[in-house]
Amino acid sequence: MLLLAAGLLLAVAAGGRGSPAGEQESPPGSRFVCTSLPLDAAGTGCPLPPVPMQGGALPPEEELKATVLQLRETVLQQKETIGSQRDAIRELTGKLSRCEGADGKSAAGAWKNEVGKGKDTMGDLPRDPALVIEQLSRTMQTLKDRLESLEHQLRANVSYAALPGDLREMLQRRLGDLERQLLSKVAELEDEKSLLHNETSAHRQKTETALNALLERVSELEKGNSAFKSPDEFKVSLPLRTNYLYGKIKKTLPELYAFTVCLWLRSSASPGIGTPFSYAVPGQANEIVLIEWGNNPIELLINDKVAQLPLFISDGKWHHICITWTTRDGMWEAFQDGEKLGTGENLAPWHPIKPGGVLILGQEQDTVGGRFDATQAFVGEMSQFNIWDRVLKAEDIMNIANCSINMPGNIIPWVDNNVDVFGGATKWPVETCEERLLDL
Repeated sequence: MLLLAAGLLLAVAAGGRGSPAGEQESPPGSRFVCTSLPLDAAGTGCPLPPVPMQGGALPPEEELKATVLQLRETVLQQKETIGSQRDAIRELTGKLSRCEGADGKSAAGAWKNEVGKGKDTMGDLPRDPALVIEQLSRTMQTLKDRLESLEHQLRANVSYAALPGDLREMLQRRLGDLERQLLSKVAELEDEKSLLHNETSAHRQKTETALNALLERVSELEKGNSAFKSPDEFKVSLPLRTNYLYGKIKKTLPELYAFTVCLWLRSSASPGIGTPFSYAVPGQANEIVLIEWGNNPIELLINDKVAQLPLFISDGKWHHICITWTTRDGMWEAFQDGEKLGTGENLAPWHPIKPGGVLILGQEQDTVGGRFDATQAFVGEMSQFNIWDRVLKAEDIMNIANCSINMPGNIIPWVDNNVDVFGGATKWPVETCEERLLDL
């Protein structure tokens, strides 16, 4: 079979060669005799010339060789591309390692230390967390685009010979790890930025609150010291019996189940000194009233209930007056110049003093804060008007009256910036406590 094939090849070769120079071509219709030759004779004595392909195409062997070479070049190109991708991955991994910190500290700690030193955490990345996040996002997107381009190239060039699947799988796995690391870093930076923002806002608010409190205190001291040596060393003067001279306490009362009211006053008005103070609430204009009207004795009104007090103060001298009351059984006490002159009970028992009303000095209110009656107006001077939310002990009242202690009210203290005057009422420096005692 082999000998027959060799003979056929020789015949084809002989028929295909042209005549040598000087020789005539074979006449048409010539015949050729095919002789069988041994295989070794065909390999040594009669070398076979290459048989040209029709249409100028390459022999199969050459075409196969060209295809193999082309695939090798493609593989080399892909290896170079993969090498460049590995360099990019190593570069990004190095940046992540520098970001995490070479000393093994936590990511957040390393970030704070680098920021504190004034250096960029990742060498070429900015210090601002927002810019770092943006830069990392761009880097990750660039890496993903390059990987997609590489995959497209692999799909286009892998028709004849496919690259090893484990290499592409390794790249994808490595990219997934890097993507998770980047997302984790972005989340940490976002949390840290949010925490810093919250801490900064809380610190700013706390600082502003403290500053506002200090400013208010300074303003109070400046206002209090503008006319008087001390914020409580003043008196309110109401020289005429009118319905437009009065003082007003800025603060209001809370709900009270007991109270003590103390004040210094001086009056020589007749008949009756009028109304030193009144407290009115919506629905009840006579929630608390101290009044001496006409020839009647001094009266204490609570929730429009009346108790007469054994006080005598219309002699034109300074007197210290204290009144205590408790909702339990409506018990009350009256003190003048430190001495208890009267006590009683059943004055608006079990009635709590309502909050949110208006406290007026020198006038009796028929409505909350208004409708004053000139015949009930106080004529004289008053000072040290204080209110406590409890019943003071008799010894405390005595010590206040004889100038042994200075005890401002815990509900309403007597201070300059808490008292406004209207209609011609005035504030003046008050005599010292010792001078008031000499006036008794």
